[in-house]
Amino acid sequence: MSGATVIIVEDDIGLNRAVARLLSIAGFHSRSFDSAEKLLESDAAPGADCFVFDIHLPGMTGVELLERLDAADIHRPVIFITAHDDLHTRHVARAGASYLTKPFTGQALIQAIDAALLLPT
Repeated sequence: MSGATVIIVEDDIGLNRAVARLLSIAGFHSRSFDSAEKLLESDAAPGADCFVFDIHLPGMTGVELLERLDAADIHRPVIFITAHDDLHTRHVARAGASYLTKPFTGQALIQAIDAALLLPT
């Protein structure tokens, strides 16, 4: 959905910037944060249409961040990304969330976001 706002929370600054550029080229608006805590300190979350969260962030994890947003009644589709693809990681990425393993293609991320934006929240 072109024009949608996607919030990225990724501690790898290079990947964070690359994803933001990709989303811009694809017609999305994005806001990037390098930690869950920085997103929560901002006023950005309610304005998002979709989230892209690294699961293994320093401090609060992507899964814990999603739980905090749910508790604040901010329900948006989420795409989890991770370099640690194992049974435990897949288990903690709750059902219904998209899940991409690093490295992923730009096309795979855009397709996941497009599909997530079509889901009811």
